[in-house]
Amino acid sequence: MAGARPFHRDDGGGLSSLIVQSLHPRALAAVWDHSDFRHKLKGRLGRTAYFVAATTYGSQAMALKAIARVNAIHANIRGTDQQGQPYVANEPELIRWVHLVEVTSFLAAYQHLAQQPLSPQECDQYMSEMTQVGHLLGAVDLPVTYASTQAELRGFAQALSFDARAQEILQVIQTYPTDVLDKPWMVLILKCAFDLMPPWLLALMGKSPASVCKAQVRRCEHRPVQLGLAISW
Repeated sequence: MAGARPFHRDDGGGLSSLIVQSLHPRALAAVWDHSDFRHKLKGRLGRTAYFVAATTYGSQAMALKAIARVNAIHANIRGTDQQGQPYVANEPELIRWVHLVEVTSFLAAYQHLAQQPLSPQECDQYMSEMTQVGHLLGAVDLPVTYASTQAELRGFAQALSFDARAQEILQVIQTYPTDVLDKPWMVLILKCAFDLMPPWLLALMGKSPASVCKAQVRRCEHRPVQLGLAISW
């Protein structure tokens, strides 16, 4: 499997993805009921970062090993959410949700921060390449263009809720412990994470899009590292 994909190293894209994923009650229940991530967020983020790095920059063997580990964990996770709806962590529909949120969040971060954003054709290429990981994790027939990915993400709207659990996730992220000197940077990253979200998702959380001026100022502050393309496995 070969090709090129944007760097998956922007913290804003990662935080945006984490916040949005928590809006799906069944997807959140699978994590909430089977981990202590709310009290050990740093470890959870570290494991997620390793998976992203392994499947983006690692060899094919490293990527497949990371995917197999996640699949093995998911195979034993099942239960019922707060609305009484059953969930299974490796359910194709839930994997689909997580995948769509991740790829749209990372691409949004790249497009927002890069001096030379990807062309529409390159965005489609990215979406197509990323289906390799999603399919190996258990998703089925993932969209391969930017437009179809956005449309399918919007198709989950009726299943989403900014309920008490999702609100707690946001609170945990907002109060993530950092050194005093790092606190302003963390605040900036969190604000940028919201700048990446489409208006309909912000509305679900009771938030309004930032003004163009504010978003642009944060964009300039958040660009100390130039983003580029990475060769994938």
